[in-house]
Amino acid sequence: MIKFPRVASAVVGVALLAAPAGAQTPSQKKPPSQTGQPKQSVAQGQPQMTPEQRADMEAYQKAGTPGPQHQAPAATARNYDIKIKSWHDATRAPMEESGTVRRTMTLDGRVLVEELNGTMMGQPYAGRGLMGYDNVTGKYWSIWTDNMSTGIVLTEGTCDAQAKNCTFSGSWNDPVKKIPIRS
Repeated sequence: MIKFPRVASAVVGVALLAAPAGAQTPSQKKPPSQTGQPKQSVAQGQPQMTPEQRADMEAYQKAGTPGPQHQAPAATARNYDIKIKSWHDATRAPMEESGTVRRTMTLDGRVLVEELNGTMMGQPYAGRGLMGYDNVTGKYWSIWTDNMSTGIVLTEGTCDAQAKNCTFSGSWNDPVKKIPIRS
């Protein structure tokens, strides 16, 4: 069973009440005190929230407000020329290739978007990533996918104050087995 937050449940309830099948003509409408519906705010034309709903809304707004942890990744938003090193055999030197990365911010400064284009193992390589900070968990998160797989790499971790030195851990579904990742 899916559980929705109380605010979402209230929105669904209001949407159901406003559906055409339940519409009433003005002569059929009962005063709010007789329908059990919240009283309307005259100034705003919106139902007034209960104290519990107001507290929930404040918590959601606080959790959704970008802060310094979101500004740090934003400072890295620009274009880069990169060198890609990949080790496929611990006894041999890494393969070295090049590419470009474009970093931009989205969702009103909440999420860093990374677009990588280059080559890997002599093949065209493209990848897309998202990185953000979760105010609720207090951790950074990262999602990565590319044209060499059909899955995602999902990690979370911590960063220094400038978000330049970060340590993330998670896993990747290799075609053979699930591989833990630390980056």
